[in-house]
Amino acid sequence: MNFAKWQACGNDFIFIDAFDKDIEPIVQKCKLLCDRHFGIGADGIIFILPSEKADLKMRIFNSDGSEAEMCGNGIRAFAKQAYEWGRVSKKQLSVETGAGILAPSIQTNGMVQVDMGIPRLKSSEIPVQGFSEDIVVKKQLFVEKLQKYFDITCVSMGNPHCVIFTHKVEEIDLPLIGPLIETNQHFPKKINTEFAELIGKNTIRMRVWERGAGITLACGTGACATVVAAIINGLSGNEADVVLDGGTLHISWEGKSDSHVFMTGPADKVFEGKF
Repeated sequence: MNFAKWQACGNDFIFIDAFDKDIEPIVQKCKLLCDRHFGIGADGIIFILPSEKADLKMRIFNSDGSEAEMCGNGIRAFAKQAYEWGRVSKKQLSVETGAGILAPSIQTNGMVQVDMGIPRLKSSEIPVQGFSEDIVVKKQLFVEKLQKYFDITCVSMGNPHCVIFTHKVEEIDLPLIGPLIETNQHFPKKINTEFAELIGKNTIRMRVWERGAGITLACGTGACATVVAAIINGLSGNEADVVLDGGTLHISWEGKSDSHVFMTGPADKVFEGKF
């Protein structure tokens, strides 16, 4: 079976054209294929599929075999690989995802801009439970094992995010804290966790613990959620650069309830192969 390996800000994926394939046997081998010692190595597998609602359909599975609703870095690579494989003949396309229909656009400079849709803040839409108010903005989350409170803001970009602003993001013990927040009882479907620090005017440094994948070099939806959280908390203007371990993404949001979030960033093929 042919595949292509892509990375977007260091977030890497195995792409498979599944127009004429049963994906279930491949999904069963997801952990092996994503293993960096015994497989191809990736943060996840992305399938390019036909859609009745959009130009194409994207399904993504994390390295632990769980399915994610969407992936911001993955959809940028998806657009370029689908175009290269001839599944679309245009550079602006619509993609059906578990988070709804999104619209990536391949730019002349090789970057990809994606209309990521409207961020969701209501607890029921994220989902988040156990807080007194319907919107979780700068609320305290108690992590029992650490006997510590964290100020959190929760946002859904089609998948759930818990954003925590700090003054010393590089000192955060992600392997310890990440899984404790991911599996906290307040998050019935688990959650992605972003630690963020303002390092300049409209520049945010972000580190991420991804639900189902652990520490990754970047998270596109996480960058979007972080900028939304920064704007809501009065920490940023309507545009910001998010500096990730694997690169930088530019995020914009007008801050209105019906405003869409736009993400712009790179995506590059690493290699192709067969397995």
